[in-house]
Amino acid sequence: MLQHIVEYATKNIPHLQPGFGPKKVKWRITINQTGTAVVEPYGSSEDGSELERCPEYPANLLQSGGRCHFLVETLQVVLLLLGTNDDLEKYQGKHQYFIELLKMAATVTPELIKAADLFNDSHRIQSLSEYLRNAGAKPTDKVFFTVAGLDPLKHEPCLEWWSEFRKSLTIKEGNAALMLCFMSGEKVVPKATHPKISGLKAVGGRGQDILIGFDKKAFESLGLEQSSNCAMSEDAVNRYSKGLDHLIAKHSRMLAGAKVVHWFKEAVKPEDDPLSFLYEPPELTEAAAQASARQILESLRSGQRPAPSDNHYFALTISGASGRVMVRDWMEGSFEELVSRIEKWFADLEIVARDSGKLAPDPKFMAVCGAIMRDLKDLPAPTATALWRVALAGLPIPQPFIAQALARFRADLIDDKPFNHARMGLIKAYFIRKGGDHNMSAYLNKEHPDPAYHCGRLLAVLASLQRAALGDVGAGVVQRYYVAASQTPGLTIGRLVANAQNHLNKLDGGLAFRYQEQLAEVHSRLGDRIPRTLGLEGQSLFALGYYQQIAANRAGKNTKTNETNEGGN
Repeated sequence: MLQHIVEYATKNIPHLQPGFGPKKVKWRITINQTGTAVVEPYGSSEDGSELERCPEYPANLLQSGGRCHFLVETLQVVLLLLGTNDDLEKYQGKHQYFIELLKMAATVTPELIKAADLFNDSHRIQSLSEYLRNAGAKPTDKVFFTVAGLDPLKHEPCLEWWSEFRKSLTIKEGNAALMLCFMSGEKVVPKATHPKISGLKAVGGRGQDILIGFDKKAFESLGLEQSSNCAMSEDAVNRYSKGLDHLIAKHSRMLAGAKVVHWFKEAVKPEDDPLSFLYEPPELTEAAAQASARQILESLRSGQRPAPSDNHYFALTISGASGRVMVRDWMEGSFEELVSRIEKWFADLEIVARDSGKLAPDPKFMAVCGAIMRDLKDLPAPTATALWRVALAGLPIPQPFIAQALARFRADLIDDKPFNHARMGLIKAYFIRKGGDHNMSAYLNKEHPDPAYHCGRLLAVLASLQRAALGDVGAGVVQRYYVAASQTPGLTIGRLVANAQNHLNKLDGGLAFRYQEQLAEVHSRLGDRIPRTLGLEGQSLFALGYYQQIAANRAGKNTKTNETNEGGN
């Protein structure tokens, strides 16, 4: 996993060098030849813009206090713009160190003396701070400066000075014994502590979380200290940490209480990204394109749509936990394999729409997750991660998920809520993925071999008959008998069928004949095979039969069934 992250970083992040990294900056101070300064917003958006190559002070040394970054820092440090709870003494110490760094770097970049003089002048920085307060700046906003027409962040002698100065700060690590690097296999001086990873605050992290750390004796072995237990060179550590930061910032999505990061060995166009289809199927976002996920996937698989050859995908699911990065899942494989599995995911979930007689739109991945929960906000991260793996690896759907989906189906039915397409598709997909010949179809399947399926169909016909005869009577057959009929059809169906004659007597000849035909057709499939009780899978088939019969009834004569179309699996 780390090796692939390092490869991504090497290929996609410019200026990948220890001691430097990207920062989002909101303000710029322009200092002219006479030492007069003007501060203004920086960047094209309210959040500022990212500067790619900013000096970074070693994180472990920053913790000792009185230290700060070089050239780019917060308004708290550079201009002593403090919030009500900020410690003045603490930031005065950092401010003086910031000035001290500028004076030292002035040996190679003399213009920095003007900047140091400005920041050392309490009256001038107070004037700038007041302007920033009136402009709505926050103390934690980051700021950089130019001086006498020079941008120190682009001045190579200045940056080289920083690189050498930073090495002198870590000279103690340089004297450590050589060890084999876990990443390269070469003999290196192991980095004592690794940088923290950003971007996981929304998923249980603290904003800065450690991926590889040995801060407790219990984590150490063989007498090794700190990160010597996982020896890596500073360059390797810098590449994996910067790479993971970049991936989280640019290529991650929320998945319940976790983030899913995915990327490809060779870049793939956003409109051809199969993993993005799981979140936003094309037909839901590109109405004009009229292209379903499966159509695009098929064209990718057949080569009609150009895609990089010999490509691979990588998918990482992570969250934060007590200051550490928790790796919940890791998957990788060929691009072709991924396309095939995403295509199968949508095909397995395919289900007739509740009203139109046509196929329902391909569901978003989160809609499928929500199909087994009362509220999506209650979705546990392990459940979402497990379904994610089911989709990408082509695995069977765990039976407990179907039990949850079935419970939500019953609850919605009793509350007279609309059918959930993703839920019905998931129940159907469960039977397809568990293997065996289950005759699953997106449409009504009159040839289905299991009597449980036809028991569900029969209840749907009886419910429709009651509504035709009596109209809306509040709690009807479904609300009162669905649970009993789906669990013990042998004890319930007979009584409901006996009462059907009373409803038929209230209808005119044509309509009564139509219902008689429907009842006869379903009975012909059932025969004397009505089961006394049904287990979980039987109840799931009962629900599918009920739903697909209702959908067929609503669609009328134009309804597609397995007798007239592609339905069978």
